[in-house]
Amino acid sequence: MDCKPYIRAHQDELLASLAALIRIPSIEGTPEPGAPYGREPRRCLAETLALCERLGLKTTVMDDRIGWCEYGEGEQMVAVLCHLDVVPAGEDWKLAEPFSGEIKDGRIYGRGAMDDKGPAVAAIYALAALKEKGFVPSHRIRLLFGTNEETGFHDILWYKEHGGEIPVMGFAPDIEYPIINGEKGVMNCTFSRKLHQTGAFRLLRFEGGSAFNISPAYAVAELACPPEAASMIHAPKVTVTPIEGGIRVEAEGIASHASVPELGENAVGRLAMALAQLPLEGELADCIAFLSERIGMETRGESFGIAMRDELSGDLTFNLGVAAFAEEALSLTLSVRYPVSKTYDEAYPKLLRGFSLGGFTETAMQHLAAIYFPPESELVQKLSRVYEAQTGQKAVLRATGGSTYAKSIPNTLAFGPLFPGDISHIHQQDEYMEIEQLLRNAEMFAAALYELAR
Repeated sequence: MDCKPYIRAHQDELLASLAALIRIPSIEGTPEPGAPYGREPRRCLAETLALCERLGLKTTVMDDRIGWCEYGEGEQMVAVLCHLDVVPAGEDWKLAEPFSGEIKDGRIYGRGAMDDKGPAVAAIYALAALKEKGFVPSHRIRLLFGTNEETGFHDILWYKEHGGEIPVMGFAPDIEYPIINGEKGVMNCTFSRKLHQTGAFRLLRFEGGSAFNISPAYAVAELACPPEAASMIHAPKVTVTPIEGGIRVEAEGIASHASVPELGENAVGRLAMALAQLPLEGELADCIAFLSERIGMETRGESFGIAMRDELSGDLTFNLGVAAFAEEALSLTLSVRYPVSKTYDEAYPKLLRGFSLGGFTETAMQHLAAIYFPPESELVQKLSRVYEAQTGQKAVLRATGGSTYAKSIPNTLAFGPLFPGDISHIHQQDEYMEIEQLLRNAEMFAAALYELAR
């Protein structure tokens, strides 16, 4: 069934719909009645469902946490798993404002353009195209729209725990093509340590990062200390500024997704290594030494003894995403992703022991187990046929460190939206999606839904 004419004819409408969603800063906010993850994610969900209704698709909302549109009849259902929430914009956007939805030079810019509002809108117009063509599916088609993917998957877990229907097959357009048949296990955790400070140096401020799944591009510390301390730190990409009664130390890094922290430079680790040059004392000295020596700029967890790999998915990755100092306590939030053939029990005890030896206590932990679909599975076979028919290229299977809703919903895997050779700006400054890339995704999704639901 050729849906390309419909999708191409509705290009301007598709782009306008996506721009409207990008203009909603759907970062997790303060819970309030009718908006458990904050007002903006809920507003974005309402706008998305209104779009679906304008296109003649039936919609449902579950407890203001997750919604969906649906088409067709049948006892069973196939699904596309999308999310509308986004990570914080960060700083230093140069090509467009982060929540502008600006269209120029063949691209649409803004936080969420690629992750995951662009794919969500592409899926909506793919389904509308199938409807317009008169497709009568054997299975119902459901497009799920979550609002808490970036900060914990609580929406999709709520869906499952409260009777949400499980698809017989489906995909999450939230990483890349051809087929992501495996996703590493993920441990998102926070460890904290209370500091009883003594000596001539006192930590007043230490912070960096905005989310566990982004490598921090900036970190800053302020200390009350003797004025000569300003000349004691010598490190690249670190700036020391005298302030009243002490110094401010700022470190620059390069942001990257937590699944590929080796592509970035962790500003928090760099800051700790710089502070370790100071003659600190007592618990502050112990804490900074731990952070500098056991974490620093590492991305594989070597100093915790959890470095591991397999041939299916590569190395374990270790990303320190957020550091914060408040009420004399330093908290560290990180994302550790272990290979698909390994287990939680092989990594977690060593991680916990390492932080315990550093005087830290675990205050939060979320674990998402690894998933893997063998090449001969029906879902892999069907999506492989779709990809090869649409592109003329071999559907190579790959496992990844990325984490999608497929981890939480059985019978689903990641499929799209990045094509081989595409540049990813996911979770980075100047996030965008090529217009042609967006349209190709809509065409791919239409073909995939036709194959899974016919």
